[in-house]
Amino acid sequence: MSQSNYLIDLYDRCARWPFGQALFSRLFARKAPYFATIGPRVTELRPNFCEVRFAKRRKVENHIGTVHVIAICNALEMAMGGLAEATIPKHLRWIPRGMQVDYTAKADSDIRVTAETNPEDWKPGDLPVKVTAYRADDTVVVQGTIMLYVSEKPPKA
Repeated sequence: MSQSNYLIDLYDRCARWPFGQALFSRLFARKAPYFATIGPRVTELRPNFCEVRFAKRRKVENHIGTVHVIAICNALEMAMGGLAEATIPKHLRWIPRGMQVDYTAKADSDIRVTAETNPEDWKPGDLPVKVTAYRADDTVVVQGTIMLYVSEKPPKA
């Protein structure tokens, strides 16, 4: 992207400070307060890619002591939202249409999630965002797609 992006600019400004990723993550989670329920940390943000991490702790566990998949999906959606806001061209807008995920392994550690797109995919219509969650040993625990609908912004009056 040749143009400046408000979210990447904020991330870069915060990253220069001690605890900057934590500060950015709190600010970003305020846009959708539900994100804060998992204690996320945005660890990488650039066009077409976002990485979010969160710790395995009692608050996000299920009845068998692994990280609950809904907590993981929350992080996947946060990563997708960060990617979308950091990537979408200024003349377009986006809205999620659905999420399809597969549970592939037990999530028995801290979690790292990523969201990825290709630059050429950002045009009006459906846009599949690849989302993946990993446990500490890099085993994939959840993988799937969040479908976005991308459209032209209406002209300003």
